[in-house]
Amino acid sequence: MAVKTFVLDGQFISAREGQTLLEVARESGVRVPTLCHLDGLGEVGACRLCLVEVNGRLMPACLTRVAEEMDVRTQSDRLRRYRKQIVELLFAERNHVCSVCVANGDCELQDLAMQLGVDHVRYPPQEPECAVDLSHDRYGIDHNRCVLCTRCVRVCDEIEGAHTWDVAGRGTNARVITDLNQPWGDASTCTSCGKCVMACPTGALFHRGSSVSESAHDRETLHALIVAREEKRWLV
Repeated sequence: MAVKTFVLDGQFISAREGQTLLEVARESGVRVPTLCHLDGLGEVGACRLCLVEVNGRLMPACLTRVAEEMDVRTQSDRLRRYRKQIVELLFAERNHVCSVCVANGDCELQDLAMQLGVDHVRYPPQEPECAVDLSHDRYGIDHNRCVLCTRCVRVCDEIEGAHTWDVAGRGTNARVITDLNQPWGDASTCTSCGKCVMACPTGALFHRGSSVSESAHDRETLHALIVAREEKRWLV
């Protein structure tokens, strides 16, 4: 496999052809913030938090493949400004109130806000009408907390193979849906595996009965399932 050499934050780096900038950065110990990325799932570049500067241009690190003569910067005042703005816009788009959320203390959006110094939101709240679906006997979805990262869609499609979840609507009317917009409890394709709940970065998907700060996303179990599937352990 061909090797590509480029500059990453002032240091010459060698990477395998086909690798993304996000993969190489993490292998090199460089932290690049993400929200829609989850190891083992396909990339969609939905959140744009992993923006980096490539020869002066803003590019999503999760979708940009390494190439010769790249000069990549992962940290700059410009990038910090854009990343903070993105997080603020995510808070303004839906009705995020951390103090009453089941994922308070275990939320990737909340963590990013603290890391980027988001102590207030400069943009007017959209305050859309977002429903809470408790029709499933095990899980619930609160669309107020959803950031449309599509992790649930991808883990259901790529790992479970059910493709119960999808996205419908545009702009502020976009919502994740189950089985052509049926209530989750009526979705005949749902296997009740819970992988979507494990994958969710916020409190949008949760176990029924969870109260404030009680939701815990079991990333280790999900990662183990993804690795086992990739290695085809159950086919041996």
